[in-house]
Amino acid sequence: MALFLVQHGKNLKKDVDPGQPLSDEGVAEVKRIAQTASNYNVQVDEIRHSGKQRALQTAEIFADYLQAAGGIHEMEGIKALDDVVPIAETIEANKNIMLVGHLPFMERLTSYLTAGNQDITIMKFQNGGIVCLDQLDDSGDWAIKWTLMPNIG
Repeated sequence: MALFLVQHGKNLKKDVDPGQPLSDEGVAEVKRIAQTASNYNVQVDEIRHSGKQRALQTAEIFADYLQAAGGIHEMEGIKALDDVVPIAETIEANKNIMLVGHLPFMERLTSYLTAGNQDITIMKFQNGGIVCLDQLDDSGDWAIKWTLMPNIG
């Protein structure tokens, strides 16, 4: 089972569009990452997003490339400042789930799952990038298996 955590793509500023949809750059970067993930045969059963427009748009792009059989669904509890513990305790071990949301939630969930402490930074996310977590069979602990980010450096 894998858990794919994604920070939504780059979005327009609130003063440009109050809904803060993805910018052209954000769309292009998410498409590039989604295409690369598809080329690597990344298998996603279901994509869940926070409900905000930029997260839904990001989820739709990933769904187009990764063909998630379970579709796209809005999910409560993964907005920027939500508590990570309830989500961490309900992750389904038998599915490959992609969560598309916001910072600091995604970084805090990664830290909580891998180190047991949401208040330390284990991984710095980038807009539109993927962090793949894998649950270890023998212990049930989580580890970062791989990342795919739009920029290096």
